[in-house]
Amino acid sequence: MDKPLDIKVIAYQAIKEIPAEEWDACTRSDPSHERAIDPFTKHSFLLALEESKSTSPEAGWVPIHLVVTGGGDFISVMPLYVKFNSMGEFIFDYSWAQEYQHIGESYYPKLLSAIPFTPASGQRFLVKPGHESIGFSALVQALKSIIKGQSLSSAHINFCTPEEVEHGQEYGLLHRTGYQYRWTNPGYGDFDQFLNELSSRKRRNIRRERKNLHAFGGKIKLLSGNQIQEHHWDSFWLFYQETGTRKWGYPYLTREFFSLVGESMADDILLILCEKDGNPIAGALNFIGRDRLFGRYWGCTEYHDFLHFELCYYQAMDYAIQHGLKHVEAGAGGHHKLARGYLPFETHSLHWIGHQGFHQALDKFLKKEEKLVVEEIEQLTLSGPFKKEY
Repeated sequence: MDKPLDIKVIAYQAIKEIPAEEWDACTRSDPSHERAIDPFTKHSFLLALEESKSTSPEAGWVPIHLVVTGGGDFISVMPLYVKFNSMGEFIFDYSWAQEYQHIGESYYPKLLSAIPFTPASGQRFLVKPGHESIGFSALVQALKSIIKGQSLSSAHINFCTPEEVEHGQEYGLLHRTGYQYRWTNPGYGDFDQFLNELSSRKRRNIRRERKNLHAFGGKIKLLSGNQIQEHHWDSFWLFYQETGTRKWGYPYLTREFFSLVGESMADDILLILCEKDGNPIAGALNFIGRDRLFGRYWGCTEYHDFLHFELCYYQAMDYAIQHGLKHVEAGAGGHHKLARGYLPFETHSLHWIGHQGFHQALDKFLKKEEKLVVEEIEQLTLSGPFKKEY
């Protein structure tokens, strides 16, 4: 029952100022469970981003993390940033910024609750069990107060949960729907059992891809925990730079980030490497959640047919089957994921705009957009690789 006394909300300019145990206690819906619901809300992940200067004022991310206390005890927390651009967010609002400028207002800076550079759904209102109502309410009111007090345009909560959407709408927050691709494991005994659920043509294609890929002589290694050494991060940094430069113009994360997160979160990491003649030529970085595997980054220094699909999708699916994980989330974009068993699922974000007229206009737009997104998800799902009876 929510009976905390003397409710206070404090904003911290660095995650290191917040005790890790107190923060992490708010990331678990079941305190007895060793693993957090998702690895990206953990204190150690956010700390690695800040200590490595991957998130910094220079990069357009100014930390202003919220902590709600009651009677001196932590009730809820929220990862929060002041943003001066919309880079690294993956919930695209560039057109909103343009329209906001057209009405004579400045869209930046704005508030953003999200995991930087990480389009993975999860809780953003991190509340200890038993304090759900007051913890959520205090965070929402704090967001609105900061916007007003600091003359910011808006607040955005990206890749939040459906439950948070339901509560957020009660407080007048706007809901935006998107979609990503997710592979689901209903309890497969092995990869072949998954393949048997596919149409014969899709099944043959995947088997052909895996067979052809292994013919070039590469060797695949799955590393986790203390198996991951600094020389592995040296190799992966090269892969990450290649992909980051090609996709975004520059890599978001610094080299130091991988060392820091590898040291503090080794057991939450699955690093898949492909070696040729003993030398790493490609890699895929995954983070392990309580019931799912999150595929994050990939890159290579040699191109081979189907290498990307093998390291990023099939190996991740194999791992999930072997370890009883329910889902594999493969990040933003990529309709090619559909043919490999990854189906579209809804993603969610919440928004509060300080300008009342713009807020109301955006509400109408988002409701129309949601209908189109839902229709697209339905059509994509019907065109998926599974047998029609499935």
